[in-house]
Amino acid sequence: MDNERNMLPEATARRTKRWSRRDMLKTGAVVGAAGAFSLPAIVKRVDAAPSAMNANDAKVLNGALFYEHQAIWAYSFAAGKLTNTAVGKAVLAIALANQADHKRHRDTLATVITQLGGTPIAAQQQYDVSSYLKAGEGALDSDVNIAKLALALETDAAIAYSREIAQLKTPALVTAGASIGATEASHATLIRSAFKSLGVDLAVIPASFVSADTRSVWVLKV
Repeated sequence: MDNERNMLPEATARRTKRWSRRDMLKTGAVVGAAGAFSLPAIVKRVDAAPSAMNANDAKVLNGALFYEHQAIWAYSFAAGKLTNTAVGKAVLAIALANQADHKRHRDTLATVITQLGGTPIAAQQQYDVSSYLKAGEGALDSDVNIAKLALALETDAAIAYSREIAQLKTPALVTAGASIGATEASHATLIRSAFKSLGVDLAVIPASFVSADTRSVWVLKV
């Protein structure tokens, strides 16, 4: 953390012209478009299936819906703690773009779960992120550390999707789940790209896979 703190102020000054809020919004728009691609088609492709299959898939998708609710809450919660600096505005731009994807995922998952005969899990008023804070995988004391917390949450969301979709029985839902999981991974990549653009020496894509085995190289410690 000390090394990154020493690098960031000088690097930010050097790169402010290149790393504008407009640039962040452009990048975020690309990610948002990827997240929305083909998702509405899921609703039309859920065919009638045995009730046991539907019940299984509804349960699995509710697990995914939990992560979408958590991500939406986390971005709203952290947004109010960001500063009005160039870095804070850049982090906010990423947060808003990523959160928009999560809202689309939430709405689509809720619709499909209902179609399958299930009841979409409701969003909680707040979520516990203390395990991340205790592990040093982010904090709420600076724009940089808030971005690290978002990175850890997005990495875990991508890992969760890869694990959950293996339990789905409906082929169309497996494909859709993989698409959403890929978008979660792109969120993590976008956040790491922001650190890279601010002058931090790191690989934007540190591993060929986003998995429990590679998690430690994706997240950034405080």
